[in-house]
Amino acid sequence: MLKLLKSADERRVIAAALLAIVLILLVGYAIYLRISPVPSRRDFVGVIRIEGYIEEPSVVKRHLDVISQAISNNSIKAVVMVIDSGGGYADYVEQIYFDLLALKKSKPLVASVVSALSGGYYIAVAANYIFAHPTSMVGNVGVKASMPPILIPSEISIETGAYKWTGFSQILFPFNLSRALDNFLSAIEKNRGDKLKIPQNHLRRALIYLGVEALNLGLIDELGSLQSAIEKAAQIANLSRYDVVEVKPRAMQESLFQSEFGNYTSTNAGILTMDMLNALHPPPAIHYIYLPPEALFLSSSSASPVEFNATLSAIRGNVIVDTSHRNQVSWWVLDKLIFELAKMNASVSFTYSWSDLHSRLENASALIVASPTIPYSTEEADEIEKFVRKGGLLLLFFDPAWEYIGMEGLRSEIIAPVNSLSVRFGLSFAKGYLYNEDEYFGMYRNIYVRKFGNHALTRNLNSLVFFTAAGIYSAGKGIAWASNETYSSVAERADEYAVIAAVERGNGTVIAVGDLTFMMEPYCYVEDNYKLLVNMASLIANVSIKIPEEEEFLEGEITRPDLPVGTEKIFRERIDGNEFKFRWLKISEREIIVERADQKIHYYLTEDGALERWVSEGRECIYEKPIPEPPYPLTIGKSWSHRSNFTLTFEGAEYFGEIIEKNHVKDFESIIAEDGNTYFCAKIEYSREEITLVDEIVMKINITGNYWISSEAGTVKQDFLIQYYMDDFPAGLERDMIILVSIKK
Repeated sequence: MLKLLKSADERRVIAAALLAIVLILLVGYAIYLRISPVPSRRDFVGVIRIEGYIEEPSVVKRHLDVISQAISNNSIKAVVMVIDSGGGYADYVEQIYFDLLALKKSKPLVASVVSALSGGYYIAVAANYIFAHPTSMVGNVGVKASMPPILIPSEISIETGAYKWTGFSQILFPFNLSRALDNFLSAIEKNRGDKLKIPQNHLRRALIYLGVEALNLGLIDELGSLQSAIEKAAQIANLSRYDVVEVKPRAMQESLFQSEFGNYTSTNAGILTMDMLNALHPPPAIHYIYLPPEALFLSSSSASPVEFNATLSAIRGNVIVDTSHRNQVSWWVLDKLIFELAKMNASVSFTYSWSDLHSRLENASALIVASPTIPYSTEEADEIEKFVRKGGLLLLFFDPAWEYIGMEGLRSEIIAPVNSLSVRFGLSFAKGYLYNEDEYFGMYRNIYVRKFGNHALTRNLNSLVFFTAAGIYSAGKGIAWASNETYSSVAERADEYAVIAAVERGNGTVIAVGDLTFMMEPYCYVEDNYKLLVNMASLIANVSIKIPEEEEFLEGEITRPDLPVGTEKIFRERIDGNEFKFRWLKISEREIIVERADQKIHYYLTEDGALERWVSEGRECIYEKPIPEPPYPLTIGKSWSHRSNFTLTFEGAEYFGEIIEKNHVKDFESIIAEDGNTYFCAKIEYSREEITLVDEIVMKINITGNYWISSEAGTVKQDFLIQYYMDDFPAGLERDMIILVSIKK
């Protein structure tokens, strides 16, 4: 009996010991499961995530760690990577890409794209197969970079070579972007192969495609979810039974972006700026990254490189540089031109207020207006036009780069405020910038200019390079053109765009140039850019002011124009840079027709020449008190006004309104029409307000500006600013100018 009890006790001890051993083993296995991200005795499809921007060492290390685990763990038979990234620092993106290629050699790799932009897509193409959602954003193939800084040397910290600090030449650095882009494109073509249905030159444009379009272009393989990607990976790996496990980094180190700004996915990119990238990777730096346009606007690095110091304006000279309209120009930009002018005994003066500029115009020979961010008023444009007519040289520069436009320029009512002045002379700088994807200097925005007209400014020029240039609408006045393979970023079509234009006005000349950068070092030494700069300096230095003969006869009066029945006038009209022609025809003493391409208006007059009604395309307007013609003869200081109710009938409905006009003869001027004839005119200051009630909405049109009337031809020119309002809220703005082209009596 005692022996039996002893045996039972022994058995209990042994059982307890065995239980303890089992518990230890279970705990150890549980600890193993927690330490090892993936069990090793079953078949798994591993899921890895590439999310957010890849700009920090800690971020790229986490991604590389996860890829390494997926490679080394033999239980993982296939891998799905979920991509929601706008890319990042070029070297980091390439590291991930090459490690993924190594992963793909040992097991299938399938991508599930939420968003794969720029470097995010670079990473995606490493996969055997790519899924995306119908509205996933894919593409933006391209490179961003921060230019190398300009070295301001120290005599304490010294170096052995000119590029020891910067590492790169400013003028040659853009070529590195092209090389980086070639690497990107090569990766796409290598991995997508025959699936790719989009030519390389289209990929270079860096467009973003929705998933459905990316599928048609061969950028992805199929539309589907993460589950679809998992099933595809298992199919390629011939797995019939498997589990899915997410592979996580062994050490979750928090990144700078995550700690300060939250998780930076491609859909949460609003505050990542170039300044932040430059802080992480000081210039020069190259990124395969997508950033929204706001990232550029919010970056202080986009400001003009050197602010103008107003104290320099104390230097007086016969060449004036205007900075009174917050022009984004400085000695830093113009120093080589100023140097060449000094060699020709021409001095340069900067002005920083309109009153200062106005007082100096009388003794100036040339005026430089470069990239203003505030439009010129009608009165200011009048004074500058007088300066040109007396023989002055006006040089207009506009550069569409952000450094020269700034937020103020974009917020202005005119997208390029320089046009508030240039349109006076039949010139208009186009919106957007020019680019050429086939032939360029370093990058697509650096265009070659190799076609030239016969002009002193283009003498002995064979080839120029303009750096982010604007086209110029010049009505046949161009003197230098880009090739016909050059595109406009706004028009989105190729054409032979003028980039330099010249117009004669009175005794003076107006030169318009669609770039500023070409004048700066080192860009001025590319191709024939310096020859152009020297030609420009020579043109400026040799200006001689001549008082027009007409100045002696600017006193007198304008009599009622002699326009017999049958008189036909052709006008050129410019509305915000767009040009049209229209025909003015006197049918009888009581009827005038104005024909435009899209409409014909009949004006009906009273016996004494007052306008009583007009009819056009189903519309009719009748004035309760006909609008009288000017009270001829016109002399300086004469004023008149008119007020009348009117009824506007449109498609059977009647609308009622009121018109108020004011006119004042401000001066006499000689106007050169486009037929080459000079007309002695009364310059009439004009304002008009039309108020119409339409379906309980008050529609208001304000017109202000000037028009010019001669005794020989009637109206020769007009320049109006037209503002539209709905219930006192601004609804539109346009600049309308007309100039006489020809007259037949």
